Amino acid sequence: MSEKTEKQSNPLDMLKWLVVFALLAGLVTANTMYGEVSVLYRALVAVAVVVIAGFIAATTEKGSTFLNFAKESRMEVRKVVWPTRQEANQTTLIVLAATLVMALVLWGIDGILVRLVSFVTGIGA
Repeated sequence: MSEKTEKQSNPLDMLKWLVVFALLAGLVTANTMYGEVSVLYRALVAVAVVVIAGFIAATTEKGSTFLNFAKESRMEVRKVVWPTRQEANQTTLIVLAATLVMALVLWGIDGILVRLVSFVTGIGA
């Protein structure tokens, strides 16, 4: 028998998420209400509010799980062996050539089918 166990979230997490959403909703509202204020000031306030909301969200269980996932993803990306510029160019040319060949093949098949259907139906194309 398998039993699904879920971590019980901190009751304070719900309050933190409400604060995060309230901050972001307030930011959108303030941005529309104060449209006559300089874009620079509105952008600075927007960045500050998003950073504050991000820090609050990061203190929740789901936020810390996301940050842990992001750190692990970054470590995995560092392990990737990226192709050299020459390999990337060669692969790109191979894909372009294969695409061109397939386009010509499909164009030819289409032309044959149009002529065949027009012959069978008697409708000139």
